[in-house]
Amino acid sequence: MKDDATARLLNPQDLLEKVLELKYGHQVADLGCGGAGYFTLPAARLVGSRGKVYAVDILKTVLESVLSKARLDNLLNVETVWSDIERVGVTKIPASTLDAALLINIMFQSRKNEHILKETHRLLKQDGKCLVVDWKVEPTPFGPPQANRLPPQTVATLATKIGFSVAKEFEAGAYHYGFILVKL
Repeated sequence: MKDDATARLLNPQDLLEKVLELKYGHQVADLGCGGAGYFTLPAARLVGSRGKVYAVDILKTVLESVLSKARLDNLLNVETVWSDIERVGVTKIPASTLDAALLINIMFQSRKNEHILKETHRLLKQDGKCLVVDWKVEPTPFGPPQANRLPPQTVATLATKIGFSVAKEFEAGAYHYGFILVKL
C-alpha cells in the first residue's frame, strides 16, 4: 500500500542509495511493489542498464501500472513478476540471485510475515541485503490501524530465526522504522 502520503514521508533515493547502498549492476526485487513505483523506479535508475529490478505484486493491475511508468521514464530494466510473496517458493525469480530485496510497508498488511521473510531469504544471494521499512507501532495522524502494525523487535526476531542477521536498525522517517537484513 504505497500511496502519495508514503512518498512524502519516505525518501526512496536516500534509503536505496545511502542506507541499502544499491549499486550499478545490482539485481533487486521490490516485493509488494505497489502501483506507484515509488521504490521500483528509483532502484531501476540506481542499478542502471546492467542491473535489473523485479517489481513483484499479487495484483496484475499494479504491475501494469509500474511497467507503464517505467517505460514512460525509459527504464527498460524493470521486469514485472506476478506472485504471492506470502507463499514460499512461488516467486518466479531464480533462487539465490538477488543482491537486494525491498519490503516497504508490507509487514503490516500480512499475518504471514515469516513466510514473506522466508521467500525473501530464498531469493537473495549469500550476503544479499533486504531493506525493510514499515510503520512504527505508535499513534500517528494517518496510516494503517495501530493494531495492524508489526513491532520492530518482532521483525528482528523473525528475521534472525530464518537466517538473516540484522545489520542495521534505523529511523526511516517520522512514522517508519527500518532494517537492513543480511542473508547469512
